[in-house]
Amino acid sequence: MVSLNPPRQPIFNVPTVVVATLVVLLAVHLVRLFALTARGELEFLLLFAFIPARYDSAMLVSGTMPGGMFADAWTFVTYSLIHADFMHLGFNAIWLLAFGTPLARRFGAARFVAFVAAAAAAGALAHLVTHPGEIIPMVGASGAISGAMAASMRFAFQRGGPLWTGRADTASYRQPALPLRAALREPRVLIFILLWFALNFLFGVGSISIGGDQQSVAWEAHVGGFMAGLLLFGFFDPVRGAPEAEPPSASVW
Repeated sequence: MVSLNPPRQPIFNVPTVVVATLVVLLAVHLVRLFALTARGELEFLLLFAFIPARYDSAMLVSGTMPGGMFADAWTFVTYSLIHADFMHLGFNAIWLLAFGTPLARRFGAARFVAFVAAAAAAGALAHLVTHPGEIIPMVGASGAISGAMAASMRFAFQRGGPLWTGRADTASYRQPALPLRAALREPRVLIFILLWFALNFLFGVGSISIGGDQQSVAWEAHVGGFMAGLLLFGFFDPVRGAPEAEPPSASVW
């Protein structure tokens, strides 16, 4: 018997963990907007935003900041849950959908959460190294999302990957990834990296702004997260058995 009705594809085909992440980001922003007083907002940022001065005792009047050593640890990640405004949140939500979706399909929920937390921490570390003693809070998921971009690039561009085949089936997302050295010889990967760094250069050094005149882009955190995504991908990737490197002539954009 032949069915006249082909199986329907889900309209909203985004992994649950990515949807849940977006819900958390939106919930945090709404709480800040509507549930906190001005004083509560300041206390919230001191507890959960990433502030380099927290790690420089010479910069602190009272010697410590709220939260103590526990906040010293959790702010390496919690800052990524906070956004300056709806434009900042919306911008990051778009990139999270684009690059978090393929990564979550490959990693699964637990590995995905652990990976983006590690990328966020790497972004915070890069910001700390380049802005020692700075009192201005850093917020936003861009460092973690930059890590997701780099990690997705490790498997999406190669032969058999989702961007090569144009398919969104399970096999394309479970294709064994090329080793990092081989991936960096792929023209498509190199072009993506060059474009990514060029865009971040414009955001960080040029005049482009995504959140208003009074907000600066923490491009160093983007770079830290991106590099973590490239280097840590293999430690989180559940798919084993990397293929041989493709000959350069087989690679086209």
